[in-house]
Amino acid sequence: MAISPWGGQGVQESTITIEGFASFNIAIVVYFLGVRLNGAISFLNRYNIPEPVSGGLLVALLSLIIYLTTGGQVNFTLEARDFLLLNFFTAIGLNARFSDLLKGGKPLLFLLVLTVGYMFLQNGIGTGIATAMGLPVGFGLLGGTISLVGGHGTAIAWGPTLAGEYGVVGAVEIGAATATLGLIAASLLGGPVADILINRRGGKPPVSVHEETPVIGLEHEDEATANVTHTGLMRSLLWLNISIALGYALQESLKLGIGLDLPLFVVCLFCGILLSNIVPAIFPKLTWPARSRSLAVISDLALGIFLTMSLMSLQLWTIAGLAGPMLIILAAQLVGAFLFIVFILYPVMGRDYEAAVLGAGFAGFSLGATPTAIANMTAVTKQYGAATRAFLILPLVSAFFVDLANAAIIWLFLGG
Repeated sequence: MAISPWGGQGVQESTITIEGFASFNIAIVVYFLGVRLNGAISFLNRYNIPEPVSGGLLVALLSLIIYLTTGGQVNFTLEARDFLLLNFFTAIGLNARFSDLLKGGKPLLFLLVLTVGYMFLQNGIGTGIATAMGLPVGFGLLGGTISLVGGHGTAIAWGPTLAGEYGVVGAVEIGAATATLGLIAASLLGGPVADILINRRGGKPPVSVHEETPVIGLEHEDEATANVTHTGLMRSLLWLNISIALGYALQESLKLGIGLDLPLFVVCLFCGILLSNIVPAIFPKLTWPARSRSLAVISDLALGIFLTMSLMSLQLWTIAGLAGPMLIILAAQLVGAFLFIVFILYPVMGRDYEAAVLGAGFAGFSLGATPTAIANMTAVTKQYGAATRAFLILPLVSAFFVDLANAAIIWLFLGG
């Protein structure tokens, strides 16, 4: 049967599969739907809810209605989403300067220590509630760093082990549903947290912040007048692609050489950092895309469509299978994340605007995923101004160190 690029294979066993070309373009429409929603609903705009979240969750709710009324499922093909993720993290790498990283050395260390401490707290909350209810420790860990900090991938990877060795029946399904609900909570928590920190706890940005060139994204008032040229866009795309190609090669070399299998987006981020600090030094007259508006536009596009595709493809009916105890654990985790950010992370990180933006980002990855964290921070900086240090140190912690620490912490809670 012929497959239209806009339709897919049609209805088969009550499932409509929308192919990649259509999914990508639908995501663009859904993003603009989110823009309109944020413009029309003051609550969404005031609390810096990202446009992909507004539009994506609405489509996910429509898919849920279709499922509940007809039993049919709408599935989106998401290959383009993975490439957008590579472009986004590589752009962060291209924007990174060693001088900035050195300046951020102490804050980076502080954020890393805070994050590891929070991971112990998150697992303590999950396992403590689970134990009090007479449930296995593994059940509590599914409501902790396995599904929340770890996300869908970690939940699915640990599910069979928890089910087979630790007595957690349906661990894979519970973990995936928990990660889904955590992602939604993460998308909605970051904006309100930033609003509290900025407007009520002294985190207002200095006036000079608005004059900085953005690391990711453009401020709303700059979008219409941004000086973006076709040559700037092509230059940025060229170096993004070169960095990604090097990332593929480095990932394969590490895997074959020393058996180290790092996520591809982490390797591409690293290659972007290396290129951005080596190439301009060797060729000082070369026009480099770092901190350019062209690269910021590409970053906005990649992150916006990535997150839109992620949220509009959520199968919300899977959440219905969550047991009452898991919902209690998740409610406690939401409160725990909020209190930790406001009363611990924000003061330790400096009680300033950068710390407030980090708070929005921390809400994103502590309950959801790194792209959610960056989307939360981007929504805040579009309104209030750039936060260069926050965008450099948070991905290094959330996209690299956390995965390494999480496995050790999980084994520790399981008794080794």
